[in-house]
Amino acid sequence: QVPLVESGGGLVRTGDSLTLSCTASWRTLSRYHMAWFRQAPGKEREFLTSSNRIGSNVYSVTYAASVKGRFAIARDNAKNTLFLEMNSLQVEDTAVYYCGASSYRLGEESKEVEYWGQGTQITVSS
Repeated sequence: QVPLVESGGGLVRTGDSLTLSCTASWRTLSRYHMAWFRQAPGKEREFLTSSNRIGSNVYSVTYAASVKGRFAIARDNAKNTLFLEMNSLQVEDTAVYYCGASSYRLGEESKEVEYWGQGTQITVSS
């Protein structure tokens, strides 16, 4: 069983907005530290943003400099879903986007993630 499932990817044009979702049918995501990463062809998996649990329904959010101000991470615990809202998409945002979860606080290293989704492709055309 796939630990996490991402959805919402697709083909968009420069300047468009898109929201990705990540859910799990067999885990309560509110109890986990969560993050979004992406991987472009021929490149390493890149950290985008994290939502680390610091209390009951209280989270600390961090963004990579490359997406700060354009991307936003959000949780809907009632729906057991993590979101990534993306604005002003550029060609260089083209990649496979992954959500990750961990029982331990997440930094910016992909090796810290315990559970991954299968990824969802985003292609941005000019």
